[in-house]
Amino acid sequence: MATKKAESGKKTAAKKAVKTTAAPKHIGLVKNDSYLEPYEDAIKGRHDHALWKLSQLTKNGKQTLSDFANGYEYFGLHKTDRGWVFREWAPNATDIYLIGDFNDWKESPKYRAKRIQGTGNWELKLSEKALKHGDLFKMKVHWEGGEGERIPAWARRVVQDEKTKIFSAQVWNPEPYVWKKKTFKPKTTPLLIYECHIGMGQDAEKVGTYTEFKENVLPRIIKDGYNCIQIMAIQEHPYYGSFGYHVSSFFAASSRFGTPEELKDLIDTAHQKGIAVIMDIVHSHAVKNEVEGLGNLAGDPNQYFYPGDRHEHPAWDSLCFDYGKDEVIHFLLSNCKYWLNEFHFDGFRFDGVTSMLYYSHGLGEAFTCYADYFNGHEDDNAICYLTLANCLIHEVNKNAITIAEEVSGMPGLAAKFTDGGYGFDYRMAMNIPDFWIKTIKELPDEAWKPSSIFWEVKNRRKDEKTISYCESHDQALVGDKTIIFRLIDADMYWHFKKGDENDMAHRGIALHKMIRLVTASTINGGYLNFMGNEFGHPEWIDFPREGNGWSYKYARRQWNLVDNKDLCYHYLGDFDREMINVIKSEKNFNKTPVQEIWHNDGDQVLAFMRGDLLFVFNFSPTKSFTDYGFLVPTGSYSIVLDSDNVAFGGNGLNDDTMTHLTNYDALYVEEHKEWLKLYLPARSALVLKKN
Repeated sequence: MATKKAESGKKTAAKKAVKTTAAPKHIGLVKNDSYLEPYEDAIKGRHDHALWKLSQLTKNGKQTLSDFANGYEYFGLHKTDRGWVFREWAPNATDIYLIGDFNDWKESPKYRAKRIQGTGNWELKLSEKALKHGDLFKMKVHWEGGEGERIPAWARRVVQDEKTKIFSAQVWNPEPYVWKKKTFKPKTTPLLIYECHIGMGQDAEKVGTYTEFKENVLPRIIKDGYNCIQIMAIQEHPYYGSFGYHVSSFFAASSRFGTPEELKDLIDTAHQKGIAVIMDIVHSHAVKNEVEGLGNLAGDPNQYFYPGDRHEHPAWDSLCFDYGKDEVIHFLLSNCKYWLNEFHFDGFRFDGVTSMLYYSHGLGEAFTCYADYFNGHEDDNAICYLTLANCLIHEVNKNAITIAEEVSGMPGLAAKFTDGGYGFDYRMAMNIPDFWIKTIKELPDEAWKPSSIFWEVKNRRKDEKTISYCESHDQALVGDKTIIFRLIDADMYWHFKKGDENDMAHRGIALHKMIRLVTASTINGGYLNFMGNEFGHPEWIDFPREGNGWSYKYARRQWNLVDNKDLCYHYLGDFDREMINVIKSEKNFNKTPVQEIWHNDGDQVLAFMRGDLLFVFNFSPTKSFTDYGFLVPTGSYSIVLDSDNVAFGGNGLNDDTMTHLTNYDALYVEEHKEWLKLYLPARSALVLKKN
């Protein structure tokens, strides 16, 4: 018996030894990428920081994060059964009054708020008759050594006087909007985003409205096949030309475009048509304005923002939120929940994420290796906030969509929180437009290499979904150029009428289609197009300003151009529509691997398959190929999209009605592959579907 016990003890010890020497259990992000192993402690540290903050904010799980993010229901101005109640967080204030139409804009005892004992919060209760729908108002805030008029931080309605240009909060208490589509689940596989701006969405030289967008632009988006619209400039901003990125009132839908109810009607209508609606949300910084914004709400410039050297963004002339303050996290998380619940937005594209992640805001940094993401210059508070924001958004709406606009390539940004990631659903593939700009600017057409193109459009982390795009609003602004302008330039103005195209126009039309197709067909998450770029909008974007005589000429979209069948713009628009339809025709397109069939940099030919779709590109400007062969799965193939079709401004050199049969080769019988031989005109692309 003693011997048996001894043997048993040895076996137990051996098992323990095995457990001790076994490979360590890595966090999911590191499991998926072994090159991250040296930085696992940092990754776990960020993850643990978020878990700690989550526990703190939820009172160790006694409430949900969504419960914590209900600030918009408490702060601001609200109508109750007993009248009105107004609350504001202003710890540095010594006195707060409401002034407005209801008291001739003068301080009066009736409209004086009281500090809630032991807090930095102020409260004012008023009778039902004290305020009425449409009244303009502000806070008159006093602090040690100063005073000033301010718009409440939680204001839901802010309007600008047309004559004085002064912004004021507005009492807003209409009949509640009745949603026709009460629940909506986006069908976004893949996600096909139409990036747009309400104000410049009209042909007319003016600021467009939510209703005009619903009636005039939304039907175009539906017809073009996109399944999601991403709306810019929703949060109120003092300067129209900021494109909505210098926000002053985070809870107010911009009144330039209409009422909150009209925005809800636009979203409701989109949902009825099966279109998801996400908004650009700006939590990376805030406008410096003190009267309109949060810059100095109550005599403390650092109430919402970092102190010292980190207070101002050196490149954006704006203020940087202090993500280490619970009150700031409360404000921003409540902002996320507000837009989801009150307006039924389906998610957000977070702007300026790179700026949030690093103390340097990413300025002047190359980010050439993994060490650059873990060298101590990261803002852990901001990383924690972004992680919590994603947790909250998906808690409020499990089908919500979150996208990070991030240029540094921070690993884990669009990885699951449980894997040590930050929880975004997608990240923007910002390398792709940069690649196209560099290629068009620096390389002659005969030097375009399919191997480089293919690598660039597929260059992404396997565990993170991306939004691929050729160009966004950034490339359409004054100071930059759209792809069509880089390809054709001034000849857009003189040679874009049918029958009058010159070589530059023909080249631009051909490459514009090919660039879009190779980018869209290699996505692993989604594809984005900025409003009008799909048909080669000829004008850059320049908002009204002193330098252009406050003109709206370039702050609009000229839909008349694509509608005019005598011009070449409709070729590009029609191709884009068919391209989107082809992508949607392949079931589970995102989950279908991109399988390279062939590339030859000398011929400038590229071919790859996704499911039953075969994509073939000939980037050569001069060489056409007869009977160019590819080894593909055995069978017959039909052309479903041809960039050279005359309907898309091409030469029509292929017979697109033909069925192409593969040719037997005994060497590849076991692989079930045969040769498919095609005619490949110069500067053209084909998409064939296996029958």
